[in-house]
Amino acid sequence: MKTLFHPDSTRDEHADSALADAVVRALIEEAALAPKPGLADSRGGGAHADLDFALMCRSAHALHPFFLAMARAGARGLELRALRERIGLLGRQAEAAMMKATGGVNTHRGAIWALGLLVTAAGQSDDLRSFAVAKRASMLARCRDRAAPGHTGNKGEAARRRYGVGGAQAQARAGFPQVLRAALPQLRGSRRRGDDEAAARLNALLAIMAQLDDTCLLSRGGRQGLAGMQARAAGVLAAGGAGSRDGWRALQRLNEYALAYRLSPGGAADLLAAALFLDGLEPCRDEMPMLAETVPCADCLSTGDRGRS
Repeated sequence: MKTLFHPDSTRDEHADSALADAVVRALIEEAALAPKPGLADSRGGGAHADLDFALMCRSAHALHPFFLAMARAGARGLELRALRERIGLLGRQAEAAMMKATGGVNTHRGAIWALGLLVTAAGQSDDLRSFAVAKRASMLARCRDRAAPGHTGNKGEAARRRYGVGGAQAQARAGFPQVLRAALPQLRGSRRRGDDEAAARLNALLAIMAQLDDTCLLSRGGRQGLAGMQARAAGVLAAGGAGSRDGWRALQRLNEYALAYRLSPGGAADLLAAALFLDGLEPCRDEMPMLAETVPCADCLSTGDRGRS
C-alpha cells in the first residue's frame, strides 16, 4: 500500500487536510468492502434495513470538516485536558452532523470516537507509526471530558453496562489492541502470503471479530449471538481466510448466520476503518511493538462513561 506520510517527513500546511482525507477514505473503503458478514457494504445494508452504501458514503463525507478540525487541534500543542475537551465538543458536533446527513440514522457514531482520537493523535506529531499514534490516542481517551454527558442512552452504552464489557472506550484507553495486535498483523500477513487486497481486509475484519466483545453484537444477539459470530469468524480464518476456497465458503456461511439472526459486528467495522487509516500512515511493518503502559496525569484518569466524544 502506498503510504500517505513518512514518520521522518516535515509537517506542512496540507498535513491536516491529508489526515482528514485519509480518515474519510478509510471509512469509505471499509463501507465498500464486501462481503462483510451482517454489515452494510457495496452489496446492500446487510442486517440493517436502514443502511446502504450510498448513505455510508454521504455520512463519511459529512464528517470530513470535523476530522480536519480534530487534526488541527492536535497540531496546536494544547494541554492534554484542553485538547480532550476540544475534540469531545467536535465529536458531539460531528455526531449531530452525521444525524442530519443521514436523516437520523446512526452510521458512524463509533467511528467518530475511534477515528477522532486517532486523527487528533496523528496531528500531534510527525511520528505516524501505528503504535505511536495509538499510544497518543490512548492518553487522550483516558483523559476525562468534563462536558460530556454522563449517559448517552446509546445502544452500545446499554450493552456495555448490561454485559460488563469495556466497549469502544476500553479499546481506545488500552491503545486499540484489536487494531494493533489483530487487524494490522492479519492485514499485512495476508498480503505477504499473496491474498488480494479485499481478502486481506476481510481477514483483518475477521481477526477483530474473533476476539472483540462487540457491543453491537451484544445489543442485537446477546452473549449467544456474540459467541456465535466470534467462533464462526475464527473458523473462517482457520479454514484459510477469505482468500482460500474453503475460507470463502466459511465466510458465506458466516454471512448467512449473521443475516438469519440480524447480527451486525459494527464495533469490529469501526476498528477495521481505524486499522485502514493507520495502515495508510506508514510503510508496512512485519512486527508491531507491544504498547507500553500509558498513564496520563491522575486528574485526567476517568473510569466512568464521560470519555466518549
